Amino acid sequence: MQEYRSIALIILAIFSVTLLGAYFSPTFQEQKGWLELFFLFGSVLFIVSTLAIFATLGFSSFALYMAIFLAIVTAMFGILGAVIVVSLTYIAWGSIFAMEVLLYDGGVLSAKEWFLGRYTFKDFKAEFYAFYPMIGFIYILLEILPNVLSRESIIDFSPLRVLKEMESLLS
Repeated sequence: MQEYRSIALIILAIFSVTLLGAYFSPTFQEQKGWLELFFLFGSVLFIVSTLAIFATLGFSSFALYMAIFLAIVTAMFGILGAVIVVSLTYIAWGSIFAMEVLLYDGGVLSAKEWFLGRYTFKDFKAEFYAFYPMIGFIYILLEILPNVLSRESIIDFSPLRVLKEMESLLS
């Protein structure tokens, strides 16, 4: 708990300084700028904390939180807001999952431990098929594109091989 005190104090200081800046600003335009900065910091903090929850809890544990959050967003912003939240959640969690799959295929031990700590084979298979487009996109973005530009050899990635290895690992 000690390690979180410093980050909490930093976050509190950032928000306090921006609110004090808004309060003591002589013109409305400066106040507006400080308040916009305050809300921007709040948005960034929300996004970072949501990604931290994604990474620590996993998607199945996140489902209840997401259902409540979607209900609130739908009540406040309607269907369009809910569609945006679902799309961004798919992209965020899909990117995390796809990177972990690619790291596992590359032989990274921490990725193997990540899957062992969070998944059964049934859960992995469901997310694997749900995020299959993201796995391909991240593979193109992180492996093929940089290697084509630098003219290096491309590491072979086979989704079926990963699925079979995960079946033996998680079963």
